[in-house]
Amino acid sequence: MIRVLLADDQSLVRAGFRALLDAQPDIEVAGEAADGEEAVRLVRELRPHVVLMDIRMPRLDGLAATRRVTGDPALDDVRVVMLTTFELDEYVFEAIRSGASGFLVKDTEPEELLRAVRAVVAGDALLSPGVTRRLIAEFAARSKEPAADSQLARLTEREREVMALVGIGLTNEEIARRLVVSPLTAKTHVSRTMVKLGVRDRAQLVVLAYESGLVRPGWLG
Repeated sequence: MIRVLLADDQSLVRAGFRALLDAQPDIEVAGEAADGEEAVRLVRELRPHVVLMDIRMPRLDGLAATRRVTGDPALDDVRVVMLTTFELDEYVFEAIRSGASGFLVKDTEPEELLRAVRAVVAGDALLSPGVTRRLIAEFAARSKEPAADSQLARLTEREREVMALVGIGLTNEEIARRLVVSPLTAKTHVSRTMVKLGVRDRAQLVVLAYESGLVRPGWLG
């Protein structure tokens, strides 16, 4: 059973999400929070698998709350998905760097919301490939000259290749086709790369791919 915490200051939004999620046989809403402080407290108390976190909330905004959750080693298994009003909300870029596993617009289709919750629990991130590529393009536009990163020395040549492909927004299936391997092999390479680098999920792997210089702006073309 996937346990979800809803964090949004609008009770109507929470009610709508709860009705949808609780109707699924494999998902249950573990709790609700109306502000960031309450969200962090309930995450520590309830240990949900996924937090649907609104970016704009009183007392403590979603960005700061996400940093507290993802920065706590005891909460390493909790995944945060940011809720935004627009697909490229001004805070989304910073949210991913703060440890969020992805983001959704509030008016997303029900099936997309359900798919997203299941996807982040399975270890995927950034959700829609189309949104992934737009976010990466935004990251590329803002990225600075990368510093040398000794972490990459831990990777094999194939793992570096896979990381670069993740960095330009390819899914496991697309990576498999590019490298002429099975999707399971591609997923294994991605998982091993994340373990070696100590990153939480694909979102953080994308960030590191740019920050380390493994992927450079302009590679999206």
